[in-house]
Amino acid sequence: MRLPRWVRRAWDKFGPLRGLKVVDGDSLPLNMPRRDLVLAREGDEDWCVGMRCPCGCGRTIELLLIREAKPKWDLMLDASGRPSLKPSVWLQGGCRSHFWLRRGRVEWCD
Repeated sequence: MRLPRWVRRAWDKFGPLRGLKVVDGDSLPLNMPRRDLVLAREGDEDWCVGMRCPCGCGRTIELLLIREAKPKWDLMLDASGRPSLKPSVWLQGGCRSHFWLRRGRVEWCD
């Protein structure tokens, strides 16, 4: 059962912050954490970052970080290690979620 949109958005705004876990390799693990982002890093190169869709649909979102990829995202960490993504994440199919991830919090686009 999916929670109502207002409950999910309140949880994203006031609930715990999202963290970042790093895995070795160029792909994401099959079992993704419920809230945290996962960074796939091979050597000193960051390949992609992934997370479960914050809407609650259960979909795994994979965003490429490598320079050659199009589209390409940038992952930044603040002084406390909270992740931010640029540009926004906009799923064109399925749940059609559109959000920013800033300082470990999901900010929904209306």
